[in-house]
Amino acid sequence: MAKKECVTKCKGESSMLRNRRGELQIGEPKSPVSTHHESTQDSSKDNRLSEGDDQSSNGTLAQYDHNVYSPNNETQSTVYFLVVVLLSFSTRFYKIKEPPHVCWDETHFGKMGSYYINRTFFFDVHPPLGKMLIGLAGYMTGYDGTYPFLKPGDKYEHHNYWGMRGFCASLGSCLPPFAYLTVLDLSQSSTAALISAAMLVFDTGCITISQYILLDPILMFFIMGSVLCMVKFNLQISRPFSAPWWLWLVLTGVNLSGALGVKFVGLFVILLVGLNTTWDLWRLLGDLDLSLVDFGKHFLSRVFGLIILPLFFYVTIFAVHFVVLNKSGPGDGFFSSAFQSRLIGNNLHNASMPEYLAYGSTITVKNLRIAGGYLHSHWHLYPEGVGAKQQQVTAYLHKDYNNLWLVHRPNDSNGEPDLVRHGDVIRLEHKETTRNLHSHRHEAPLTKKHFQVTGYGINGTGDPNDLWQVEVCGGRKGDLIKVLRSKVRFLHRATGCVLNSSGKTLPKWGWEQVEVTCSPYLKETPNSQWSIEDHINTKLPNISLAVLKPHFIEILLESHIVMIRGNSGLKPKDNEMNSKPWHWPVNYQGLRFSGVNETEYRVYLLGNPVIWWLNLLSLGLYLVMVAAASLALHRGVQLDKRRIERCRVLREGGGLLLLGWLLHYVPFYTMGRILYYHHYFPAMLFSSMLTGITLDTLLQSADLVLDPPYSYWLFKGGKAMLFLTILYSFYLFNPLSYGMRGPLAHDPASTMAGLKWMDSWEF
Repeated sequence: MAKKECVTKCKGESSMLRNRRGELQIGEPKSPVSTHHESTQDSSKDNRLSEGDDQSSNGTLAQYDHNVYSPNNETQSTVYFLVVVLLSFSTRFYKIKEPPHVCWDETHFGKMGSYYINRTFFFDVHPPLGKMLIGLAGYMTGYDGTYPFLKPGDKYEHHNYWGMRGFCASLGSCLPPFAYLTVLDLSQSSTAALISAAMLVFDTGCITISQYILLDPILMFFIMGSVLCMVKFNLQISRPFSAPWWLWLVLTGVNLSGALGVKFVGLFVILLVGLNTTWDLWRLLGDLDLSLVDFGKHFLSRVFGLIILPLFFYVTIFAVHFVVLNKSGPGDGFFSSAFQSRLIGNNLHNASMPEYLAYGSTITVKNLRIAGGYLHSHWHLYPEGVGAKQQQVTAYLHKDYNNLWLVHRPNDSNGEPDLVRHGDVIRLEHKETTRNLHSHRHEAPLTKKHFQVTGYGINGTGDPNDLWQVEVCGGRKGDLIKVLRSKVRFLHRATGCVLNSSGKTLPKWGWEQVEVTCSPYLKETPNSQWSIEDHINTKLPNISLAVLKPHFIEILLESHIVMIRGNSGLKPKDNEMNSKPWHWPVNYQGLRFSGVNETEYRVYLLGNPVIWWLNLLSLGLYLVMVAAASLALHRGVQLDKRRIERCRVLREGGGLLLLGWLLHYVPFYTMGRILYYHHYFPAMLFSSMLTGITLDTLLQSADLVLDPPYSYWLFKGGKAMLFLTILYSFYLFNPLSYGMRGPLAHDPASTMAGLKWMDSWEF
């Protein structure tokens, strides 16, 4: 009998324990930020929570507990999500064809989409995935790749551009739903998720940047996809190596490769996922219930899913890029001669030419510095005050007739085409202008410690400053100079300096070409090394250049070096808006996408100021709230389980989003390249999600100052007021996205009159 009573009692206790654990799983979900097996901490956590059970178990408070996650709330969350999806796509696709002309950077990325359709090689400072997808979208929707995309304002006319815009708008429309799901998983609060999504749905900046042929919506799609999949993966803590666990791990890796494949800014979200994974593995290592073998499985699976797989997809992107773009185009000159030899239509593709340099040859000379350019000259002179007022000599990044030079002996004697050897003294005559390559002790235009290089003389006549000694790098006296393969230097006989491409861009008087100098520093560097690319001499036998085609790894490495150097050297063009990082969170200045005066259709990229300033306010509010919560927990203040859960969401979910914001914003302060307002939008995504968690926690904390039901009424009223404020601000500022005509905002007759709240806004 006693045994039977004991069994009955044990069953009852087991049932109670299961119910208790079920309550914890419903009301207190594990953090998706950390993936630690916390089974050893369950009992201590239960004891701590029980301290507040008496405070939260009375019927009056439970009646107004709006944070309990129940089946009804799941249905509500689903309805909210569908509403977010509907509103997001509606706001992005509204007036998608307006204006029917090229806007802002569509002139670049639309043109690059055309290059993919035509299989024409080009150069860009960003990795190729975004442009490839734009080209694919255009091809799939009937665009034939013939529109030139010359400049903003050009009419599209009969060309089918809406497919490329629609593709970008589709990816941009996914951002609010992704934000909703991410915040819902981080906070288990549909209110927080809805606030975050509303901040993005009704932001005029996010709408504008999603409606045009740009890389930004594609980049942000992969960034948000990476964060969402990472959070989903973290939620699989109790089911390691299950099918959903592997699914979210692999999808995280795929999205990371996508983000990096669009822009190098994707490195920031890779760093975020890397830090999360490092913390995850560190906590797993501290779990004594987990064997080292199992820990090794966790480690290797993450290496596969978050390193090897993304790297494979990233390299595959470039493999497809090189296969598709197999025709010569405007980007050839940025790359080495060997790289160019693989491009159909390039003069080096399947070409043949004399193998060794000879007197009497017509040649082009290419600098070995990546994007160093071809030795170039033209009829224009150096301006007054810039060295001697002689003919300019520069390095030009593109194929051009003015890149051709004739190789002569110093004494102008003619005869058999003798081969040029290491140590020979030569004279280079510019074919078009007949002036000699010349240097003297005047300062170079930009690199003041170097000497100026000019074109001097006429029809081959000049002076001793026109003589250069040819040296093969690593060669000996008498060695021949091989076309394309030999690295050569040109030493100026009169001054002892070496011909050099500094890599610096000349001002407008130099047509923004690259400075060429004569450097007194004789150390061998790529800047002072040159190769003979084109070689024309009818008196010499030719050889095929097919053997010089590089391997895939070589062109992959070269393309990255060119992109990185090109990115760091970007400078603003005329009338282009540029800004500083501190401008961005305060919405200091936007960008003109279309139109300037009152007769034009105007679109202005500017975030909804109410939303952006609310984001900025919430950042400060979050720091105060998380500091107060951390202090309360550290001091052992007695809290009920609901308040402990709020503190956890603030610290873990909010902390992850704050870290994402910092990683996508702070690095821009260290960058030397030109920066633009739209660079802030990835960080703005994290800021908006953090705002959702912060404001929801603040509203839920109404019970700290008011008793039920007043705290519940304040929560509902505050939420309604917040959404109404966001909607009304969108009503006021939506013309920024959907187009303005007529007088500018400073005119009382303007539809935007009274809305120019900052003098720096230009609409």
